Amino acid sequence: MAGFPYRLSGRELWAWRSRSVAEAEAHQIDPAEVDWLLRGLCQVDGLALRLGTLEQLAEVPSQVTLSALEALWAKRVGDRVPIQQLVGQTPWRDLTLRVSPAVLIPRPETELIIDIVVAQVAQSAQAASLRRGPWVDLGTGSGAIALALARALPQTEILAVDVSAAALAIAQQNAVANGGGDRVQFFQGSWFEPLESWRGQLAGMVSNPPYIPSVIVPTLAPEVARHEPHLALDGGDDGLEAVRHLAQAAPDYLQSGGLWLVEHMEGQAPAIMALLAATNAFEAIQALPDLTGRDRFVCATRR
Repeated sequence: MAGFPYRLSGRELWAWRSRSVAEAEAHQIDPAEVDWLLRGLCQVDGLALRLGTLEQLAEVPSQVTLSALEALWAKRVGDRVPIQQLVGQTPWRDLTLRVSPAVLIPRPETELIIDIVVAQVAQSAQAASLRRGPWVDLGTGSGAIALALARALPQTEILAVDVSAAALAIAQQNAVANGGGDRVQFFQGSWFEPLESWRGQLAGMVSNPPYIPSVIVPTLAPEVARHEPHLALDGGDDGLEAVRHLAQAAPDYLQSGGLWLVEHMEGQAPAIMALLAATNAFEAIQALPDLTGRDRFVCATRR
């Protein structure tokens, strides 16, 4: 079977699962990650895992050998490699995204960026213009936001920018795998740098930029500090280096009525709102919470 060249017995997989769940609990890892790895690499359905019928299967198609599966789990426990990188992909909204150490793993809270865009466009006096676009996702990484925007705004063109060639390669693969890539253009460069020809034309700018103060980055969970790109995490001394640039540069690229929206760390909203106000180019500056009620996003409208 293409993609699943190996056959493992259900009994040995069940025994591995039992050992690994106990190991996960002992190392403060969510035991559900064991099943995530199993389902990502073997043809196993959730029902067989919940009911324990996996143990009764004579053979299970697998992408890897049992020893390779054991080695991957050892990386999760010993090296704290994120489960998403071990599987090679992660679900995000209605997308399945390839991930690697070259890109930030898309977080569930970032999904709200798309919902905010849809809501802001719907209530705008210039809704028709905003729906036509174009929009830009700055620091696209895996392409998650750009591809979800393409689905949410089916009439518009999406520009996706990243300084990392390795990240853009992943994003382009995700565009092909998830569809909608025909309306997403990819550009390598720093923030607005590759978009000179779109000055004054953008209907919206969204970004999940690096926003963690440099001194905090090494103290993050080892899954993040050791295995995710610091380029996508480190926001400089105060965490606002990239956001400051986006606030200052965006007015030259956004059309009047265009939307500016970024994700940020808890506690940064007042400083970001002050940065936007200082440009005298934005109105309707507001902080918006995530699903836990913490300030997570700031949006504004170009005057």
